Amino acid sequence: MTTVRRESLAEQAAEILATRIRDGEWEIGGKLPGETTLAPQLGVGRSTAREAIRILAGRGILATRQGSGVFVAATDDAATWDSVLRRADIVAVIEARTAIEVEAAALAAERRTAAQLKLLREALDERERHRGDIDEHVATDMAFHRQIVVAAHSPMLLDLFDGFAPRSREAMVDMLRLRGRSGDDADHGIHVRITEAIASRDAAAAAALTRDHLRALTAQLG
Repeated sequence: MTTVRRESLAEQAAEILATRIRDGEWEIGGKLPGETTLAPQLGVGRSTAREAIRILAGRGILATRQGSGVFVAATDDAATWDSVLRRADIVAVIEARTAIEVEAAALAAERRTAAQLKLLREALDERERHRGDIDEHVATDMAFHRQIVVAAHSPMLLDLFDGFAPRSREAMVDMLRLRGRSGDDADHGIHVRITEAIASRDAAAAAALTRDHLRALTAQLG
């Protein structure tokens, strides 16, 4: 059985314990032995074993239940939102945008105010003015789509959009550079139609146009 070879440090003990979990010694939901049993298995004292458990609990691998013991919650570190976004490819980004923005467009058509519609039209005009430069075009495009999410009056959708925006912006820049151009007439035209659907309070059309637009982006990657 592997033990800590040098001074019994909590981080070393935590890594040994994490390895045993990844190797299947305990399944997810399985209960670990108590500190009295676990500490000598790791070659450390009880206080160090306790600290190792705290380390793995902080990483989402272990869960401590008061009065019940320590249980395996995951076989590896819980993925953070940032790490998930960093791994996402362009197609995954567009799929996530679809999930957020199609619903937001429908809600915006139902809930937008006159002031928000004015801001959306201004964002559309700003987007049109920056079609020639990829970086500026993507920035104004993101501002346009964010204005739709704001008009949806859904704090959760807005939080999702804002959390996803940096990776989405990066992916859109990459895609446009692959295509070798920024927005064209057809691309701008569908944004005009989305705006008009929201203006007309046509939720079905706003959602369908947004979905078609994002599907077209995916198709251009083929």
